[in-house]
Amino acid sequence: MDERDIVGKLEVAEPELLGANAATLEREMAWASRVIEAGIRLYFEQECEVAEVRALEPPGLVGDASPYAVLLREHGMGFEQRFVLILALLVHLRPHLLDPFLIRNTNFERSFTEFGGMVAPHGGFQPTLETAAFVLAGASLERRLALARLFDPDQPLRRARLLELGEGTGPGLFASALKVHPGRLHSLICGTPWQPSFSSEFPARRLGTGLEWDELVANEELHEAVDEVRAWIEHGHELVESWGLGRHVRPGLRVLFYGPPGTGKTLTAALLGKRCGMDVYRLDLAQTVSKYIGETEKNLGRVFDMAEHERWILFFDEADALFGKRGAANSANDRYANQEVAYLLQRIEDYPGVVILATNLKGNIDEAFARRFQAMVYFPQPDREERLRLWRQACGARLPPGADLGELADRFDISGGAIGNVLRHAALMALRRGSAHLHLDDLREGALRELRKEGRFVPASSSSFT
Repeated sequence: MDERDIVGKLEVAEPELLGANAATLEREMAWASRVIEAGIRLYFEQECEVAEVRALEPPGLVGDASPYAVLLREHGMGFEQRFVLILALLVHLRPHLLDPFLIRNTNFERSFTEFGGMVAPHGGFQPTLETAAFVLAGASLERRLALARLFDPDQPLRRARLLELGEGTGPGLFASALKVHPGRLHSLICGTPWQPSFSSEFPARRLGTGLEWDELVANEELHEAVDEVRAWIEHGHELVESWGLGRHVRPGLRVLFYGPPGTGKTLTAALLGKRCGMDVYRLDLAQTVSKYIGETEKNLGRVFDMAEHERWILFFDEADALFGKRGAANSANDRYANQEVAYLLQRIEDYPGVVILATNLKGNIDEAFARRFQAMVYFPQPDREERLRLWRQACGARLPPGADLGELADRFDISGGAIGNVLRHAALMALRRGSAHLHLDDLREGALRELRKEGRFVPASSSSFT
């Protein structure tokens, strides 16, 4: 995914939040500019205000509530980490502050090797790890070697996926381009969570709903099961950290939603995300599953890699298409299919966030997956009282005075998803007539259509259609 594409889709934070973040970044960039100037002056033995770049203390963070300052505190960023991070951001925010690295070595009529870096697409300077090493370590080999540890996978800059080591100018760690992770670029600049757009590189779509938590129509048992999932999402971290359960349970939460079509599995996933303040991303199986060996794992791997450090819920609809039962390995294709399922099992088990799988038939899910779910939630067909609530929610104030939905709830044993289809049909009929109200006849006809679609028995009417 091209960083320039992502930057063009950034959502602007609330004005106050954006202003606070901009002020913090301005101070950080002004400090970085002084450090760069000092590093160059000291290396070339020119007059300088300090004898060592670390004498230029970074801006204070106490009392700074901007998202950027919060992130620096959260990850315990020191002098070196803060400089490297803002150095990587300069190419997006103030590229001209990197221009001092464009000076040429007149002795060899070329750029200074010590500066590292490369020409960026905009014609300016793209820093590499060599650039950071030049400023922070100078000619000291000991400091240079110590600096290399900042980019180990278990260090904050890499562990929090703040930086990526991009394609470099040559072999070796220090030749790698210094780039901000695309997802983190959004939150670092704007102070709001990253919401990636659907693409071949990210085959998932953000799932939302206009309904609220208390509008979920379900029986008491289903409500209790869903509420337990919600409680784990909200308090799981506390249980693992404060209660010490991390020694006994794996991180993350894996849940199976199963039941007939249209019973609210997708809606419930969206409501859980809305209630817990988390984005829900539904994996697009058409973009994810590939007939080519290794492509399905690669597609899923990209999603899991991006989601690993975000507060996302990953939702797999029609999960049996990906997580179906493994069969006997009678051919190369069978062995590959089983290998694919094993890979998915491992990625889900290692994922530290929330994964929800939905299926119409629980029996289609591979037993190896079933054993690893912390919760299995059954979504039954709604009963008469639940159907009546669904009809009332769907039709709302669009019914004429005195219209009785009880007959529809009694007569048509259909799901909430089917009721939504009925509403669409009846609303279109009303619009064609130029009416502002739904007609019961249209609702009945729509419900009959839903039953016919499912190949089910159409019940006789207990009342007149007029």
